[in-house]
Amino acid sequence: MQQTSIQYDAVIAECRKLYVSKTKDYGSAWRILRLPSLTDQIFIKAQRIRGLQENEVQKVDEGEQSEFVGIINYSIMALVQIERGVVDSPDLDANEAIKLYDEKVALTKKLMEDKNHDYGEAWREMRVSSLTDLILQKLLRVKEIENNKGQTIVSEGVDANYQDMINYAVFALIHLNENK
Repeated sequence: MQQTSIQYDAVIAECRKLYVSKTKDYGSAWRILRLPSLTDQIFIKAQRIRGLQENEVQKVDEGEQSEFVGIINYSIMALVQIERGVVDSPDLDANEAIKLYDEKVALTKKLMEDKNHDYGEAWREMRVSSLTDLILQKLLRVKEIENNKGQTIVSEGVDANYQDMINYAVFALIHLNENK
């Protein structure tokens, strides 16, 4: 499991690098996005990945990797929005936005480590396409919870689903990096 931790950190470092660069370019403009808007952005990325996995022809020169990175970064933004709420104008400076990113990653990695311990790294035997399908399933669950105004009877909330999506996307990127 030590290898998983190292690989996880390497994937997150690449995602964080892009997040930091985009924060320098755009600030925290994403803070105005309502949770369903972030969910829809993630959904678009997951649908594109599935299309890339199923279609023989690719017309846009961006592969699965960049879409999985987008899923991770948008999911982290969603976790921040759950905690902080939506604002009418950007309210985070770059340092605070990065600090929040790092906090959400730390919590999500801890969840991964706990589940990984209990499941015995079963994800290593999974296909990237299955991880994509699990992300899409989580997105459909989140959309249903959002449609129900956040109310669940016995299910975990949207935050846990976003964390699972982050972890599935990290696992997919680890697989893709190993297959290079």
